[in-house]
Amino acid sequence: METAERYVAGTLSQDELNTLKDRLATDAAFAAAFSECVNMLRGLHNAGAQKRFSNMLHDIAAAEMKPKSSRTITLRAFYVRTAGIAAGIALLTSLTTYWAIQHNNKKIASQYSLLKRDLEKYKRSQNQLINNIKEQQPIPQAEVRYTGTGFALSNDGYLVTNYHVTAGADSVYIQNREGRYFKAYTVGYDQQSDIAILKVEDKLFRFGKGEVPYSFAPNKRKLGTKVYTLGFPQDEIVYNEGYISAINGYQGDSSQYRLEISAYPGQSGAPILDANGNVLAMITGKEAESDGTTFAVSSKSLTKLVQSLPKEANLRLPKANKLSRMTLDQQIEKLEYYTCAIKVYKK
Repeated sequence: METAERYVAGTLSQDELNTLKDRLATDAAFAAAFSECVNMLRGLHNAGAQKRFSNMLHDIAAAEMKPKSSRTITLRAFYVRTAGIAAGIALLTSLTTYWAIQHNNKKIASQYSLLKRDLEKYKRSQNQLINNIKEQQPIPQAEVRYTGTGFALSNDGYLVTNYHVTAGADSVYIQNREGRYFKAYTVGYDQQSDIAILKVEDKLFRFGKGEVPYSFAPNKRKLGTKVYTLGFPQDEIVYNEGYISAINGYQGDSSQYRLEISAYPGQSGAPILDANGNVLAMITGKEAESDGTTFAVSSKSLTKLVQSLPKEANLRLPKANKLSRMTLDQQIEKLEYYTCAIKVYKK
């Protein structure tokens, strides 16, 4: 509220405005609360202005009602006129406020776009439902609200996606390559870096037959490095390729990359790999007014979060890279088992 008051008053410094824009772009819950505060403050401000105007009209009316030798005016005619003026001022104020709010929201949204897929209704295929029933797998009862992408950290059910995908969820499920649903829960997250680590509840769950086949790059790769990704902007997995266009990400964020690679809603949390099958980063957002400029949080930030987990988690990132000796099509085929769709449910 304090930040909203200073924002409406126009007293925030340029550095504070930049910090605010960054948080609005990465923290959906804060953005919604901040917007409500701004709208409320502007509404109160306008209400105060209208009240002062109304008081002024009453003062004028009182003056007009005093006996005068040269002029008389009926109360009905006076109030019709003043009511018309007040209605016009109120309408103009409301329209101005609405335009300002919409313009401000569009300005903020134009700079950074999150890539979770917002769905009011998501229809699962009949075959997937039948398979879940036969295998006694849990079937979510509510409708999917958001979807994203996740990928394995270990073969026993640990996976990673974006924090903004799962924030505020009533329940989270993953959907594997065979279309089966598995409930998952959050074991750790870093809101600033936009990373969430999940764990599948089923203790017998496995992504594939072997251990996770890729490794995580400890350091950033060079400008121009060719990269590719697998994600779920649709109900089936989609492949895209591109390159590193800047070593730092949004507004020079050193924890991110700036990539030239196509990304669409539903690909939040998708892995970014190089030609040797090393995971370099994870997609987190894109430049809203660009078709191909994408931002991805580096694997170094992910490694830090894994290392901060309690020892009971017993999560160790894979060190061996089995993809390095494979062709690209073989890498993709292998990766499909370790990449999953994230389904976020809200009642």
